[in-house]
Amino acid sequence: MSDERRSGWGTVSAGLFVLAALLALYLVPRATAGPTSVLTGVEFLVFGIVVGAYGTMVGAGGGFLIVPALLLVYRVSPAQAAGTSLAVVFLNALAGTISYARQKRVDYRSGLTFAVATLPGAISGAYLARFFTGRGFDIVFGVVMLLLAGLLLWRPAAEEEYAAALVEEAEPWWHIDQRLTDRSGEMYRYRYNLLVGVAVSFVVGFLSSIFGIGGGIIHVPVLIYVLGFPAHIATATSHFILVISAGAGAVSHIWLGNVLFGPAIFMGLGAIFGAPVGARLARRLHGSRIVRFLSLALFVVGLRLLLR
Repeated sequence: MSDERRSGWGTVSAGLFVLAALLALYLVPRATAGPTSVLTGVEFLVFGIVVGAYGTMVGAGGGFLIVPALLLVYRVSPAQAAGTSLAVVFLNALAGTISYARQKRVDYRSGLTFAVATLPGAISGAYLARFFTGRGFDIVFGVVMLLLAGLLLWRPAAEEEYAAALVEEAEPWWHIDQRLTDRSGEMYRYRYNLLVGVAVSFVVGFLSSIFGIGGGIIHVPVLIYVLGFPAHIATATSHFILVISAGAGAVSHIWLGNVLFGPAIFMGLGAIFGAPVGARLARRLHGSRIVRFLSLALFVVGLRLLLR
Protein backbone atom coordinates (compact mmCIF):
# COMPACT_ATOMS: atom_id res chain seq x y z
CA MET A 1 0.00 0.00 0.00
CA SER A 2 1.38 3.42 -0.96
CA ASP A 3 2.20 6.10 1.60
CA GLU A 4 -0.54 8.33 0.17
CA ARG A 5 -3.16 5.60 0.49
CA ARG A 6 -2.06 4.77 4.04
CA SER A 7 -2.30 8.47 4.90
CA GLY A 8 -5.83 8.53 3.45
CA TRP A 9 -6.92 5.58 5.56
CA GLY A 10 -5.31 7.20 8.58
CA THR A 11 -7.30 10.36 7.93
CA VAL A 12 -10.58 8.45 7.63
CA SER A 13 -9.89 6.47 10.81
CA ALA A 14 -8.98 9.61 12.71
CA GLY A 15 -12.15 11.29 11.49
CA LEU A 16 -14.24 8.43 12.86
CA PHE A 17 -12.58 8.79 16.24
CA VAL A 18 -13.32 12.52 16.19
CA LEU A 19 -16.98 11.90 15.37
CA ALA A 20 -17.35 9.34 18.16
CA ALA A 21 -15.68 11.61 20.70
CA LEU A 22 -17.82 14.62 19.83
CA LEU A 23 -21.07 12.65 19.82
CA ALA A 24 -20.26 11.50 23.35
CA LEU A 25 -20.58 15.11 24.49
CA TYR A 26 -24.26 15.21 23.50
CA LEU A 27 -25.48 12.27 25.54
CA VAL A 28 -28.47 12.81 27.82
CA PRO A 29 -27.22 14.59 30.99
CA ARG A 30 -27.22 12.50 34.16
CA ALA A 31 -25.82 12.71 37.66
CA THR A 32 -22.99 10.40 38.71
CA ALA A 33 -20.51 9.85 41.48
CA GLY A 34 -19.06 6.86 39.65
CA PRO A 35 -20.29 3.95 37.52
CA THR A 36 -23.54 2.74 39.08
CA SER A 37 -24.15 -0.07 36.58
CA VAL A 38 -22.36 -2.25 34.09
CA LEU A 39 -23.77 -0.11 31.26
CA THR A 40 -22.38 3.09 32.76
CA GLY A 41 -19.01 1.43 33.22
CA VAL A 42 -19.02 0.37 29.56
CA GLU A 43 -19.84 3.96 28.54
CA PHE A 44 -16.79 5.25 30.39
CA LEU A 45 -14.64 2.45 28.98
CA VAL A 46 -15.62 3.12 25.36
CA PHE A 47 -15.28 6.85 25.80
CA GLY A 48 -11.83 6.26 27.32
CA ILE A 49 -10.75 4.29 24.24
CA VAL A 50 -11.83 7.15 21.95
CA VAL A 51 -10.16 9.75 24.17
CA GLY A 52 -6.98 7.70 24.40
CA ALA A 53 -6.72 7.25 20.63
CA TYR A 54 -7.59 10.81 19.66
CA GLY A 55 -5.69 12.45 22.52
CA THR A 56 -2.53 10.50 21.72
CA MET A 57 -2.83 11.23 17.99
CA VAL A 58 -2.78 14.99 18.58
CA GLY A 59 -0.45 14.86 21.61
CA ALA A 60 -2.98 16.53 23.93
CA GLY A 61 -3.78 13.70 26.35
CA GLY A 62 -7.55 13.90 25.85
CA GLY A 63 -8.40 16.01 28.89
CA PHE A 64 -10.04 18.61 26.68
CA LEU A 65 -12.66 15.98 25.80
CA ILE A 66 -13.01 14.40 29.25
CA VAL A 67 -13.68 17.62 31.18
CA PRO A 68 -16.55 18.81 28.95
CA ALA A 69 -18.08 15.31 28.96
CA LEU A 70 -18.05 15.17 32.76
CA LEU A 71 -19.47 18.69 33.00
CA LEU A 72 -22.11 18.44 30.29
CA VAL A 73 -23.12 14.79 30.48
CA TYR A 74 -22.54 13.67 34.05
CA ARG A 75 -22.98 17.04 35.80
CA VAL A 76 -20.03 16.76 38.17
CA SER A 77 -18.39 19.79 39.80
CA PRO A 78 -15.55 21.60 37.99
CA ALA A 79 -13.02 20.46 40.62
CA GLN A 80 -14.12 16.82 40.27
CA ALA A 81 -14.05 17.07 36.48
CA ALA A 82 -10.51 18.47 36.58
CA GLY A 83 -9.21 15.91 39.08
CA THR A 84 -10.81 12.89 37.39
CA SER A 85 -9.63 14.08 33.98
CA LEU A 86 -6.02 14.46 35.11
CA ALA A 87 -5.99 10.92 36.49
CA VAL A 88 -7.12 9.60 33.09
CA VAL A 89 -4.73 11.89 31.21
CA PHE A 90 -1.83 10.51 33.24
CA LEU A 91 -2.66 6.91 32.23
CA ASN A 92 -3.24 7.94 28.62
CA ALA A 93 0.04 9.87 28.50
CA LEU A 94 1.96 6.96 29.99
CA ALA A 95 0.60 4.49 27.42
CA GLY A 96 1.05 6.97 24.56
CA THR A 97 4.62 7.78 25.57
CA ILE A 98 5.55 4.11 25.47
CA SER A 99 4.22 3.90 21.91
CA TYR A 100 5.98 7.11 20.82
CA ALA A 101 9.21 5.96 22.48
CA ARG A 102 9.16 2.89 20.25
CA GLN A 103 8.92 5.24 17.26
CA LYS A 104 11.90 7.22 18.68
CA ARG A 105 10.08 10.55 18.33
CA VAL A 106 10.33 11.73 21.95
CA ASP A 107 12.77 14.56 22.69
CA TYR A 108 13.65 13.45 26.22
CA ARG A 109 16.12 16.25 26.91
CA SER A 110 13.63 19.02 26.15
CA GLY A 111 10.65 17.14 27.53
CA LEU A 112 12.22 16.50 30.94
CA THR A 113 13.21 20.16 31.31
CA PHE A 114 9.74 21.43 30.40
CA ALA A 115 8.03 18.78 32.55
CA VAL A 116 9.96 19.84 35.67
CA ALA A 117 8.98 23.46 34.93
CA THR A 118 5.27 22.49 34.95
CA LEU A 119 5.34 20.94 38.43
CA PRO A 120 5.01 24.09 40.62
CA GLY A 121 2.10 25.33 38.50
CA ALA A 122 0.42 21.91 38.42
CA ILE A 123 0.43 21.61 42.21
CA SER A 124 -0.76 25.17 42.90
CA GLY A 125 -3.42 24.96 40.16
CA ALA A 126 -5.02 21.94 41.85
CA TYR A 127 -5.61 24.00 44.99
CA LEU A 128 -7.12 26.93 43.06
CA ALA A 129 -9.48 24.76 40.97
CA ARG A 130 -12.03 24.64 43.79
CA PHE A 131 -12.64 28.40 43.55
CA PHE A 132 -14.11 28.19 40.04
CA THR A 133 -17.90 28.28 39.79
CA GLY A 134 -19.64 26.00 37.30
CA ARG A 135 -20.62 28.68 34.78
CA GLY A 136 -17.44 30.69 35.20
CA PHE A 137 -15.41 27.55 34.53
CA ASP A 138 -17.41 26.86 31.35
CA ILE A 139 -16.91 30.37 29.98
CA VAL A 140 -13.17 30.59 30.64
CA PHE A 141 -12.55 27.06 29.39
CA GLY A 142 -14.69 27.60 26.29
CA VAL A 143 -12.94 30.84 25.35
CA VAL A 144 -9.51 29.23 25.77
CA MET A 145 -10.59 26.33 23.50
CA LEU A 146 -11.85 28.67 20.77
CA LEU A 147 -8.71 30.83 20.86
CA LEU A 148 -6.47 27.79 20.50
CA ALA A 149 -8.65 26.38 17.71
CA GLY A 150 -8.41 29.69 15.84
CA LEU A 151 -4.62 29.73 16.19
CA LEU A 152 -4.28 26.21 14.82
CA LEU A 153 -6.64 26.81 11.89
CA TRP A 154 -4.93 30.10 11.05
CA ARG A 155 -1.48 28.59 10.86
CA PRO A 156 -1.19 24.79 10.55
CA ALA A 157 2.16 23.12 11.07
CA ALA A 158 4.76 23.36 8.33
CA GLU A 159 7.95 21.58 9.25
CA GLU A 160 9.69 22.85 6.14
CA GLU A 161 9.64 26.39 7.52
CA TYR A 162 11.55 25.39 10.60
CA ALA A 163 14.27 23.60 8.70
CA ALA A 164 14.71 26.58 6.39
CA ALA A 165 14.89 28.97 9.31
CA LEU A 166 17.88 27.25 10.89
CA VAL A 167 21.18 29.06 10.35
CA GLU A 168 24.72 28.02 11.10
CA GLU A 169 25.90 30.66 13.53
CA ALA A 170 26.86 31.00 17.17
CA GLU A 171 23.89 31.26 19.52
CA PRO A 172 23.49 31.98 23.27
CA TRP A 173 23.45 28.96 25.57
CA TRP A 174 19.68 29.17 25.96
CA HIS A 175 19.17 28.62 22.22
CA ILE A 176 19.14 24.83 21.90
CA ASP A 177 19.93 23.23 18.54
CA GLN A 178 18.38 19.78 18.52
CA ARG A 179 18.67 16.84 16.13
CA LEU A 180 16.58 13.68 16.33
CA THR A 181 16.25 10.66 14.04
CA ASP A 182 13.16 8.47 14.42
CA ARG A 183 12.81 4.74 13.95
CA SER A 184 11.99 5.08 10.24
CA GLY A 185 15.24 6.99 9.63
CA GLU A 186 13.67 10.42 9.17
CA MET A 187 15.81 13.16 10.70
CA TYR A 188 14.38 16.23 12.41
CA ARG A 189 16.37 19.35 13.17
CA TYR A 190 15.04 22.34 15.09
CA ARG A 191 16.17 25.15 17.37
CA TYR A 192 14.31 26.63 20.32
CA ASN A 193 14.65 29.15 23.14
CA LEU A 194 15.05 27.21 26.39
CA LEU A 195 14.09 30.15 28.64
CA VAL A 196 10.85 30.77 26.77
CA GLY A 197 10.03 27.06 26.90
CA VAL A 198 10.55 26.88 30.67
CA ALA A 199 8.48 30.02 31.33
CA VAL A 200 5.59 28.82 29.15
CA SER A 201 5.73 25.36 30.73
CA PHE A 202 5.21 26.83 34.19
CA VAL A 203 2.05 28.61 32.98
CA VAL A 204 0.90 25.47 31.16
CA GLY A 205 1.23 23.42 34.35
CA PHE A 206 -0.85 25.97 36.25
CA LEU A 207 -3.65 26.20 33.66
CA SER A 208 -3.73 22.47 32.98
CA SER A 209 -4.24 21.63 36.65
CA ILE A 210 -7.04 24.18 37.04
CA PHE A 211 -8.88 22.99 33.94
CA GLY A 212 -7.93 19.29 34.21
CA ILE A 213 -6.84 19.16 30.57
CA GLY A 214 -3.27 17.99 31.18
CA GLY A 215 -1.74 20.89 29.27
CA GLY A 216 -1.25 19.10 25.96
CA ILE A 217 -3.67 21.32 24.06
CA ILE A 218 -1.54 24.30 25.09
CA HIS A 219 1.87 22.69 24.97
CA VAL A 220 1.51 21.28 21.46
CA PRO A 221 0.76 24.66 19.80
CA VAL A 222 3.52 26.31 21.87
CA LEU A 223 6.06 23.65 20.93
CA ILE A 224 5.16 24.03 17.25
CA TYR A 225 4.59 27.76 16.79
CA VAL A 226 6.62 29.41 19.56
CA LEU A 227 9.54 27.02 19.94
CA GLY A 228 9.68 25.64 16.39
CA PHE A 229 9.31 21.90 17.05
CA PRO A 230 8.21 19.71 14.10
CA ALA A 231 4.61 18.58 14.64
CA HIS A 232 5.44 14.88 15.03
CA ILE A 233 8.13 15.57 17.63
CA ALA A 234 5.85 18.06 19.40
CA THR A 235 3.01 15.55 19.82
CA ALA A 236 5.33 12.80 21.08
CA THR A 237 7.29 15.07 23.43
CA SER A 238 4.08 16.63 24.74
CA HIS A 239 2.91 13.19 25.81
CA PHE A 240 6.15 12.61 27.68
CA ILE A 241 5.71 15.95 29.48
CA LEU A 242 2.14 14.98 30.34
CA VAL A 243 3.27 11.88 32.20
CA ILE A 244 5.05 14.07 34.75
CA SER A 245 2.80 17.15 34.83
CA ALA A 246 -0.52 15.29 34.80
CA GLY A 247 0.81 12.84 37.37
CA ALA A 248 1.69 15.67 39.75
CA GLY A 249 -1.66 17.35 39.20
CA ALA A 250 -3.58 14.09 39.66
CA VAL A 251 -1.82 13.33 42.95
CA SER A 252 -2.68 16.82 44.22
CA HIS A 253 -6.33 16.40 43.23
CA ILE A 254 -6.48 12.94 44.86
CA TRP A 255 -5.14 14.48 48.07
CA LEU A 256 -7.90 17.13 47.89
CA GLY A 257 -10.61 14.52 47.21
CA ASN A 258 -11.39 15.73 43.68
CA VAL A 259 -11.01 12.40 41.82
CA LEU A 260 -14.02 10.17 41.07
CA PHE A 261 -12.25 6.82 41.09
CA GLY A 262 -14.97 4.82 39.31
CA PRO A 263 -15.04 6.93 36.13
CA ALA A 264 -11.26 7.44 36.31
CA ILE A 265 -10.56 3.70 36.40
CA PHE A 266 -12.91 2.82 33.54
CA MET A 267 -11.84 5.72 31.31
CA GLY A 268 -8.19 5.11 32.22
CA LEU A 269 -8.39 1.47 31.12
CA GLY A 270 -9.96 2.56 27.85
CA ALA A 271 -7.30 5.21 27.32
CA ILE A 272 -4.54 2.65 27.81
CA PHE A 273 -6.00 0.55 24.98
CA GLY A 274 -6.68 3.55 22.74
CA ALA A 275 -3.31 5.28 23.10
CA PRO A 276 -1.29 2.86 20.90
CA VAL A 277 -3.94 3.23 18.17
CA GLY A 278 -3.55 7.00 18.27
CA ALA A 279 0.23 6.77 18.09
CA ARG A 280 0.01 4.60 14.97
CA LEU A 281 -2.45 7.02 13.36
CA ALA A 282 -0.17 9.97 14.11
CA ARG A 283 2.72 8.23 12.37
CA ARG A 284 0.69 8.03 9.13
CA LEU A 285 -0.61 11.60 9.14
CA HIS A 286 1.17 14.73 7.91
CA GLY A 287 1.92 17.24 10.65
CA SER A 288 -0.59 19.79 9.36
CA ARG A 289 -3.40 17.20 9.44
CA ILE A 290 -2.65 16.35 13.06
CA VAL A 291 -2.91 20.01 13.98
CA ARG A 292 -6.17 20.46 12.06
CA PHE A 293 -7.76 17.50 13.85
CA LEU A 294 -6.75 19.10 17.13
CA SER A 295 -8.28 22.43 16.12
CA LEU A 296 -11.55 20.75 15.10
CA ALA A 297 -12.03 19.14 18.50
CA LEU A 298 -11.10 22.34 20.34
CA PHE A 299 -13.61 24.39 18.33
CA VAL A 300 -16.56 22.03 18.92
CA VAL A 301 -15.81 21.59 22.61
CA GLY A 302 -15.32 25.33 23.19
CA LEU A 303 -18.54 26.25 21.37
CA ARG A 304 -20.52 23.58 23.24
CA LEU A 305 -19.34 24.91 26.61
CA LEU A 306 -20.20 28.51 25.77
CA LEU A 307 -23.69 27.49 24.59
CA ARG A 308 -24.35 25.24 27.56
